[in-house]
Amino acid sequence: MSSPAFEIERAGFLDRLETPRNALMLVLVMWVPLTVYVLFGDALDAGADWVLLPAVPAAVLLYVMAVRTFAESWIALAGATLVFFWLIVAVAVPFLPLVDPNQPIAPFTPPLTEARDHFFVLGADFKGRDMLSRALWGCQRVLVWGVTATLVAYVIGTMLGLLAGYFAGWWDEVISFIANVFLAFPVMVLFIVILNYLGASGFNIVVAVTFASAPAIMRIVRGLTLDIKTRDYVFAAQTRGEHPVWIMIVELLPNVRSPIIVDACLRLGYTTVAITTLTFLGLGLQPPDPDWGLMIRESAKTAMLWKFSYMLLVPALSVSSLILGFNLLADGLREMSMKD
Repeated sequence: MSSPAFEIERAGFLDRLETPRNALMLVLVMWVPLTVYVLFGDALDAGADWVLLPAVPAAVLLYVMAVRTFAESWIALAGATLVFFWLIVAVAVPFLPLVDPNQPIAPFTPPLTEARDHFFVLGADFKGRDMLSRALWGCQRVLVWGVTATLVAYVIGTMLGLLAGYFAGWWDEVISFIANVFLAFPVMVLFIVILNYLGASGFNIVVAVTFASAPAIMRIVRGLTLDIKTRDYVFAAQTRGEHPVWIMIVELLPNVRSPIIVDACLRLGYTTVAITTLTFLGLGLQPPDPDWGLMIRESAKTAMLWKFSYMLLVPALSVSSLILGFNLLADGLREMSMKD
């Protein structure tokens, strides 16, 4: 049994971690190694796994902080648990006792069956590759490219929304007109057009998501900015002679962050769906590395037979659980913001 002094010290340690600066540092310690691993893992060869070593405790600490933060909303807590499950898997999967996800062992082996001295918990696909290994490894690229694409879209969309809302006038007219042009296209059509022109790659997915999502984000931020810029503290900053950039970043942006964070969680789910769909269509992430969209694409025909349906269900349930996590997290955050 732990002593009261230890409990107080542990609570104090977590309280210090929950400051915005320390939380941001933990996010960077988790996210930067994961991104480097996904983008440059092949070039790092044997040392690639060591890159992810500091990301594992960072991800666990972030989940503990999320549990403390979202304790008042079971919806947010359930969503954070699903999202952090895949985040922790993404950074810890090289250290798990799994076989090579691209290694063919025993084709068409059903789940909970042993073949060639290997026990297949979730079965093997038509090439004999372990489905459990491929499902766990497959979350890395979806998370990295999905979050990166959404982040870039939010940076650009938020910047344009602040400019259009704060300056109004011709700034608002030009930016809103360009946004409306892109919003006139169905999102998936815009994705397909851009990726057909630029080619299928992770970087081009970021470009496509930015063009498709930034205009909608801009309109959200613009509307919030038009309302908030009439507040007294904004007039006070203008009276002091503060630069417009300072006013937008320091006075306006912090006061529009809550709706943006809720929308970001929902948009992460949309982006995950888009990346998986584009990969299924052959326009997204490319083989041979495991990816949920590729797994669905490769097993689509084989899984039409009921006994091989697990090949489709495993990646489909994986991506669905991640999307559900983002959606529940958004609902929980909205519920918590309404209580405040």
